[in-house]
Amino acid sequence: MIDISLPSKSFVSNPWFVMGVFLVLVGPFSLNFHFHYPDEMYYTDASIQMLKNSDYFTTYLGTGDLRFKKPILTYWAVLAGYKVFGISAFSSRIVFLLAGMGLIGLTYKLAKTATGDSSVAMSSAWITAAQPLVIFSSSRSIPDILLVFFLTISAVGVTGLLKNPLTARKKYIWMFYLGLGLAFAVKGLPAIALGAVAFLYLVANPWAKISLRKILYAPALVIGMAIGLFWFVVMYLRFGGVYLDSFLEDQVGVRVGDKIPQIITHFLYGCGMLIALFIPWILLLRKRKIPSLFQTLDRNLPFFGFVAAWVVAIILMTALVSVFYERYMLPVYPLAAVAFCWLFLPKNQLETSRTAQTIAAVFVGINALFLAVGLFMNIGLGSPTYLIAHWAIGFGMVILLAGMIRRQKAGIGLVSCSILLLFFTGTLVSYPLSVPHQGVQVDDLLDEQNIPLNAQIGFIGNPHHGSKIRIGLDVDHELINLDKEASDWMEYDYLICDEDAIAKLPLENNVQIEVASQNWNPKYLIGIWESIVEGESSERKNELSKKYYFVKR
Repeated sequence: MIDISLPSKSFVSNPWFVMGVFLVLVGPFSLNFHFHYPDEMYYTDASIQMLKNSDYFTTYLGTGDLRFKKPILTYWAVLAGYKVFGISAFSSRIVFLLAGMGLIGLTYKLAKTATGDSSVAMSSAWITAAQPLVIFSSSRSIPDILLVFFLTISAVGVTGLLKNPLTARKKYIWMFYLGLGLAFAVKGLPAIALGAVAFLYLVANPWAKISLRKILYAPALVIGMAIGLFWFVVMYLRFGGVYLDSFLEDQVGVRVGDKIPQIITHFLYGCGMLIALFIPWILLLRKRKIPSLFQTLDRNLPFFGFVAAWVVAIILMTALVSVFYERYMLPVYPLAAVAFCWLFLPKNQLETSRTAQTIAAVFVGINALFLAVGLFMNIGLGSPTYLIAHWAIGFGMVILLAGMIRRQKAGIGLVSCSILLLFFTGTLVSYPLSVPHQGVQVDDLLDEQNIPLNAQIGFIGNPHHGSKIRIGLDVDHELINLDKEASDWMEYDYLICDEDAIAKLPLENNVQIEVASQNWNPKYLIGIWESIVEGESSERKNELSKKYYFVKR
């Protein structure tokens, strides 16, 4: 192994550098709707309605119906982006991307608090930055990244209390309760469950017990509870107990499974997912002598016990859900990442190693493939020139990383960069198919048609496409989701319909129909490639695209 150490004061060894790399490489993937997660519509639709009616507490669906299934803080995160940047794909997701970036810094802080070792902290930050669950959650306006962000604040508080149970500063108690309160305001009961485990561990663990008198610090406890519960109080004053039925049905009723085979299966999924979360890092493991392993455990046994408690708790919780999602494991990832790096990764893994070189080379090769496919598609489909600039930047980064691998400077940081770059170069393949998204195209058409402001427009089609169109329309018009089987579409002078609806609706002769949006359909990807090779992409776009139509009486 060639020892190429980075200077301890180098900016490369600073967590802000990791956070900056994350923001730059994930930003283009995150801040546009070339990928759109269906659940985002619940939060983006409601936040637009909040802006329209200046009611920042009540949440609505695109149909106009009330929705009480989640607490308020995720809606406010979307709303904050709208308030600062206006209504757009970018603004609906920017707070979540920043939360993902902040999570990297929190993971560094968590590791530094637990270990006092900057090398372990940097390794933890790098592998958290490159975790696909973190990246995808940071690229969707749904609660998950906010939940793990606030729970990690709480975990830093617990870690600080465990390290110095008698002399710990009160800031750690504040972090514990405020983190839990904010996490509850994001997603509800999962935060309470993990908070209860942490509280019991603080007062009952045999190594670093915290007295009840100290942990029940009234100012922090009361404010944390107030943050978590205030929206519920507001909803009770407005709607009585009816909202609570909907909330509990979502949190417990439809979420909890009771079939033993299903519980066992999900338990095994949870255990397997915990291991999968550390691919490819497990390839960097080196054999450690048992005494050395126990020596590391002894350095902060209370912390490792806390990690084990939360990991077991989250696996048991996911075992009980009716439908297993891999993102359910995310809340404990920062803790598990710190424990993993401290126990199993040698400190010099931040430097170069032959295994890291091989892993980085594989990912750089995949990036090169994305660049090749992206160049083929962007030129063939006549993409905007800014995507060519995007390609040039990606090409430069691939050359830079390849050069570092060749000079044997591949450690954890370079492997992480090569993984993060996949999301930067991968957008070159998905952008030509879906950008500009339906909302941008529909908004341009309505401007051309001089549709009166505040017009009510019925929408018949995929609801999450409807949410993108609603974002494109800003607050200028009212887009209302309709059931294609119902007849209430006849009440609207303007409709936006998908192809199936246009074929089925008994439209009168006195209507004007135009294509409102047209995006390449990814399910015809092979056909799209063939059309590029044959030079017929323009001619075949009508056949290989997903269209929405604007209907005006």
